[in-house]
Amino acid sequence: MNPINFRTLDLNLLRVFDEVMAERSLTRAAQNLSLTQPAVSNALRRLRESLGDELLQRSGQGVTATPRALALWPSVREALRQLQSSLAPSAFDPAQAKTTFVLTMADATAAVLMPGLIAVMDRDAPGVSVRVVPLTTRDPRRLLEGEQADLAAGYFPAVMADLSARAEQDEAVAFAHQRLYNGQYVCAMRRDHPLASGALTLDRFCGARHLLVSFSGRPYGFVDEALTALGRSRRVVITVNQFFTAGQVVASSNLLTVLPRHFVGVTGIADQLVLRDLPFEVPSMHIDTLWHGRMQHESAHQWLRKTIFEVASGVFAT
Repeated sequence: MNPINFRTLDLNLLRVFDEVMAERSLTRAAQNLSLTQPAVSNALRRLRESLGDELLQRSGQGVTATPRALALWPSVREALRQLQSSLAPSAFDPAQAKTTFVLTMADATAAVLMPGLIAVMDRDAPGVSVRVVPLTTRDPRRLLEGEQADLAAGYFPAVMADLSARAEQDEAVAFAHQRLYNGQYVCAMRRDHPLASGALTLDRFCGARHLLVSFSGRPYGFVDEALTALGRSRRVVITVNQFFTAGQVVASSNLLTVLPRHFVGVTGIADQLVLRDLPFEVPSMHIDTLWHGRMQHESAHQWLRKTIFEVASGVFAT
């Protein structure tokens, strides 16, 4: 790799690089930058010569990035974002904004938060839109890093533990978070289930057939981890990726499932279900919002986080 003389590097080249990386197209990047395509190509050539790497190579109708470009881009994009925020800070006016936010969360979390969020948007931010995309992992950091979502909300125990450990060791942490509310998991079954009467013992729980809510489709979750620690196991006969689906299935079958207690009230079928405390210890459920640190000081994102926190506080105030 050639040594880089930062004092003579034209920083405008990094702006072109960022746009091409985002679009993966010289034509679209040129349009966004109000430049000609030859000007964009020339800028990339100069940057390649400065860095000693091809950076981007033509592929079909677009371009593909080299490993060096992929490693460099997050730092370049973050530096440009911070520079723009410092030189031209923009206050977010929800009444005038036409922003679209992308959120990722499970249906149980969305059912709790979305009604209140929509009410605030109707009242204060009629031009703002929200897209909720499925949460398919308990670790959404890659989605946030890749800007596939602006904010994640859910139960992320491993992520929270990792971020806390890094902070305690004074390591740089690229993500920020905020606690929204706490809850607990319970066992749910149909009202006339054979186990609906009498105590739900560990033996009766393990001897039943189960439905597992698994965002990834993996047929093993935190309940199974808790049972393994006790030297026990259960029979999972079906996995689904939505809590609403789980509620509907157990309401008309002999399966048991584990649901967030607060979620059952918004399913519309609470009167068809019986809830029982789990006959063993599982960690308390903590619902957090998680976002990338580059969004920390963006006024639109600050409004979003504040609004979601206030909505959650209102739901769980009673």
